[in-house]
Amino acid sequence: MYYVYYLRMNNGQIYTGSTKDLKARIRLHEYGNVNTTSKYLPVTLIGYESYILKSDAQRREEYLKTTEGKRLFRQQFRDILKSMGQ
Repeated sequence: MYYVYYLRMNNGQIYTGSTKDLKARIRLHEYGNVNTTSKYLPVTLIGYESYILKSDAQRREEYLKTTEGKRLFRQQFRDILKSMGQ
């Protein structure tokens, strides 16, 4: 399986990424071993999606990084974001 995952960084921003090994990738983020998120620790996993094909996961990640994708994400995760003060 391939995963698209969402992390909330301590600055309130959402990081979207994709990986084949979700647990290992999240650990890398938590330990500060990912440049993009290392300055914004701690990070919190707020959701993920799974896909059989890597290409589908990559396409979904790319879409969620567009303006329209970010808007859709905020609609889908509005209750979680609201509970986290966003």
